[in-house]
Amino acid sequence: MQVKICGITRVEDAVVAVEGGADAIGLIFYPGSKRFVAPKVAASIISNVSPYTSVVGLFVNADAQQVEEVLSCCPLSQLQFHGDESADFCSSFGRPYVKSVPVSSEAVMSAIVDAHINARAYLFDTQVLGEHGGTGKTFDWRLMPQKNIGHRVLAGGLDAENVAEAIRIAAPDAVDVSSGVESRPGVKDPDKIHRFVSAAKRAREVVGR
Repeated sequence: MQVKICGITRVEDAVVAVEGGADAIGLIFYPGSKRFVAPKVAASIISNVSPYTSVVGLFVNADAQQVEEVLSCCPLSQLQFHGDESADFCSSFGRPYVKSVPVSSEAVMSAIVDAHINARAYLFDTQVLGEHGGTGKTFDWRLMPQKNIGHRVLAGGLDAENVAEAIRIAAPDAVDVSSGVESRPGVKDPDKIHRFVSAAKRAREVVGR
């Protein structure tokens, strides 16, 4: 089970996440987020983690210049788009990308997936009006689309207490957490990170048997 710790804003939190077993960290470049990180700070964070750790940059309806400015100083492994970005836009930066899919009707989710057929993965998150993730709210995990759409990431209100059940029901390829491992928005709790990663990895072993 791959685990991404998103909403990293501090070097020490990134180090704890990687040392705790996370496969990826997420940096949010959306100014409307409580976990927004400036590109120069993000560059410092990236320089302090292993080069083998995947670093994902999250954007919401940014223009091409904004994305390019981030890439000019931050060596991101992947991009993650949470807005109304077109597939052509998402594919134009020479990086694999993840497309966020707000969980709603099967038809709406399928339309987003079909429009982004070249996405590296699809992140399924709770749909909250006016929000673009990071709400701390769960959705009905039975609504998670099944394997025939490619690499699926489960997000939305996960924490150390519920991630095992979420994995059992949705059987995702990866899980993504932000608020569920925080002491306050943008500040991660080392104990919560370690417990979350451990619970997620153990749950996958059980499901796979």
